[in-house]
Amino acid sequence: MRYRKISCTLTEYSAAIRLPEPSNGCSIDEDTAAELRDCCRELQLRDELRVVTVAGSGNVFAVGRLRAPAEVASAPMPERLRWQVEMAVAGALAALPMPTVAVLNGDAIAHGLELALAADLRVASDTAHLGVGNMAECGFPYDGATQRLLRLVGTGLARDMLFTGRTLTAQEALNAGLVSRIAPAAQLDDVAAGLTAEIAAAAPIAGRYVKEAVVNSMDLTLSQGLRLEADLSVILQSTEDRAEGLRSFEEKRAPRFGGR
Repeated sequence: MRYRKISCTLTEYSAAIRLPEPSNGCSIDEDTAAELRDCCRELQLRDELRVVTVAGSGNVFAVGRLRAPAEVASAPMPERLRWQVEMAVAGALAALPMPTVAVLNGDAIAHGLELALAADLRVASDTAHLGVGNMAECGFPYDGATQRLLRLVGTGLARDMLFTGRTLTAQEALNAGLVSRIAPAAQLDDVAAGLTAEIAAAAPIAGRYVKEAVVNSMDLTLSQGLRLEADLSVILQSTEDRAEGLRSFEEKRAPRFGGR
């Protein structure tokens, strides 16, 4: 898949998105945002994919939040809203039906953190910092920070980060559950590759169903969420992958899942 700013590399069961080399203060600009949305739309159509990763370039993931141009900032509200919609990228990543992993090879601040929050899992370099940015300098979040952050770390820490601009070290982010694994920079790619290989080796339909259940649980009561889990479990029993899983267990061999 060819793009001018980002890159997207496809293998048999995975896709790896890489953000461009830092520019514009390492912010995600309009062109990068447009390519990210287009790339995610393309990946949604690929049923063979079992996991998608998104990483930065060099020693940074993405830092800063691009301000609206002066002509947009002074324009009527519909024009300002249109610009924010064009800058949004987190929703496109969050909409992918397969598990996603943000590989934080460096700092993820402001819009960079908002993109990372949209992934299912985050792994980070032990030198990375994560934060929503200083409100006075970066402006109000426009790509999900006020909603997704508190669902991951709780309202107390989320409010602290949002109100004060507090930035977390990688270790603090790990302790808070904001990232699931950290590693020295030189080993991060290996750790991320091991995690994605582990996800890709699992039954792909089950992985998508788990994601569907977890994502929807945020908007459901406990009883509704349990019903969804039960329904998806029943549907899964009818798949070829489920039968293959049982056969492989009985035959004491690794399963060969086909995504059917």
